[in-house]
Amino acid sequence: MLIYKLIVFLPLLGAFIVGLGGSSIGAKASEYITTGLMLVVAVLSWYVFFDVAMSETGQHITVPVMRWVQSGGVDVEWALRIDTLTAVMFVVVNSVSSLVHVYSIGYMHHDPHRPRFFAYLSLFTFAMLMLVTSDNLLQMFFGWEGVGLASYLLIGFWYKKPSANAAAMKAFIVNRVGDFGFALGIFGCFVLFGSINLESIFAAAATYVPAGADHAAAATEAAAEHMPAATDIVLTLFGYHLDKAAAVTGVCLLLFMGAMGKSAQFLLHTWLPDAMEGPTPVSALIHAATMVTAGVFLVARMSPLFEHSHTALMVVTLVGAITAFFAASVGLVQNDIKRVIAYSTCSQLGYMFVALGLGAYGAAIFHLFTHAFFKALLFLCAGSVIHAVSDEQDMRRMGGLRTHIPKTFWMMTIGTLAITGLGIPGTSIGFAGFFSKDAIIESSWASHSPLAGFAFSLLVIAAVFTSFYSWRLIFMTFFGKPRASHDVMHHVHESPNVMLVPLYVLAIGAVFAGVIFHDQFFGEEYAAFWKGALFTAPGNEIVEHYHHVPLLVKWSAFIAMVLGFAVAYLFYIRSTWLPDYFAKQQHGLYQFLLNKWYFDELYDFLFVRSAKWLGRFLWKRGDGTVIDGLGPNGVAARVVDVTGQVVRVQTGYLYHYAFVMLIGIAGLVTWMMLGSSF
Repeated sequence: MLIYKLIVFLPLLGAFIVGLGGSSIGAKASEYITTGLMLVVAVLSWYVFFDVAMSETGQHITVPVMRWVQSGGVDVEWALRIDTLTAVMFVVVNSVSSLVHVYSIGYMHHDPHRPRFFAYLSLFTFAMLMLVTSDNLLQMFFGWEGVGLASYLLIGFWYKKPSANAAAMKAFIVNRVGDFGFALGIFGCFVLFGSINLESIFAAAATYVPAGADHAAAATEAAAEHMPAATDIVLTLFGYHLDKAAAVTGVCLLLFMGAMGKSAQFLLHTWLPDAMEGPTPVSALIHAATMVTAGVFLVARMSPLFEHSHTALMVVTLVGAITAFFAASVGLVQNDIKRVIAYSTCSQLGYMFVALGLGAYGAAIFHLFTHAFFKALLFLCAGSVIHAVSDEQDMRRMGGLRTHIPKTFWMMTIGTLAITGLGIPGTSIGFAGFFSKDAIIESSWASHSPLAGFAFSLLVIAAVFTSFYSWRLIFMTFFGKPRASHDVMHHVHESPNVMLVPLYVLAIGAVFAGVIFHDQFFGEEYAAFWKGALFTAPGNEIVEHYHHVPLLVKWSAFIAMVLGFAVAYLFYIRSTWLPDYFAKQQHGLYQFLLNKWYFDELYDFLFVRSAKWLGRFLWKRGDGTVIDGLGPNGVAARVVDVTGQVVRVQTGYLYHYAFVMLIGIAGLVTWMMLGSSF
């Protein structure tokens, strides 16, 4: 039991020590304390992974920490839920976080605020660990908000940059939209099941919506047990009166709304590219292992609930497929090296949600697992490139770096081969992304979902786009003639070993994570590996069906990868005039993609400007004219008017005061003389 608590709370200990005492112990000590604790946690995480997930004797256990909330019908204990899904997330979060800590020692070497940075990194890790070990929805919400807070602090770490502050606020505000849905989903679970403990929800969900069409028999049985029948109204949501099946769908959609915000899905995606304003190690941690994977984890963890709502699963599939296509299309024309990788993250998350929506939960988590390695590798390689070219991020000002930073070049090439899914279909030869991404594409073909064909088409197109923009990044950055200034090229240098070693370790995962673990995550050893941590309904046989797709489907991802590579090679190696030619020929389409489908402009018009107008109106007219005008300022003005008239009586001349006194005396004498006659 102790080992699980150490994994969760050692990062918090490091954050406290460095956050409160960093200025006293110094930057070096702060780096070594937080990084050392994270390395210990990473080693323990791999031990737990093999002990819980890979072992035949591994099982789901609950580790109590303390009593937390007891109020009315709410009885919540702070406990750690340890199963295969938790063990997988332990490896993903802590492996990447520990390597990011090590990498940051070199990358942030010249920053004067390193203790604060490393404290934030460790706090970020702790919040994510709280999320993935949660045994109830309130605890999950605590971790959920914790990663939101930590991301705000890290994205805006360079707080003197206005753009960093704006990006941090944008991430925080956009996520509030999704978090509002998540909170309503938690409330809905409590209304439907009388509990927010996961075990209670899962146990109740299994019998909550009766199977089959014999609603009369189900209603009779429910009446005998004094329970609501399937057709009874059990929840009123936004004015709609919902029966059991509709209520479960409504709750699932609310939970998915939270996932959309955290995992930057279509419509709530706008914060993710702007998050690049933070230091590059932060981008790697957010995109590979922590914040954006939280939404995928949420839907996978709540699979016992989602499996009872086909409508909710179709919505998840639809949003995921659109996101995969949308983000990949925008990535085609971006010029900032980090933004290209950011949009690839958004697109790959779309793949994961398609898998979740089709019921291929193992494939989704498998892609999350492999994606962590090659996405962290790509971001940290991008940081190494930026470090080499004097903090330049525009790929149009790079080029020809292959011979100057060869180690970074080869590591980034490995990451690119992994994300594009290089491998030979039908064999066990391939990079990590080949096994996980192809499993999702093949599952989309094999699924019986009404949206399966739509999802398959968009995912294959997205695979073409992914290959194109990934190789475009490689060719623009490392090949051709140098486009940077002579002074920049003169100072180009390879990163120190403290930054390169994490790249080597991640490259191993990017190459071998797929071939080693594909049978366990989504293959022959699926049931023995997951041990019920992912729930699949009795009719969900996608794990079996995806193995029997047509040969062309199996080769579709490979063909897409080759096609994208060929076009990128033609555009940026053979005929370098073609990009400018097509940008001018298709100017409208180019601007549409370059401006990210104009979502930022649309949201600025609909929400930002309207909110500013409303705020200004209420400030100037409501507060200024009405409240202040009729209230404090109005009363004060009337007092000023009256006193202005009164003070005119006070002239300051002695004879005026003497005259008034005489009038007073005369009046008093007159009253005394005549008063007795009345």
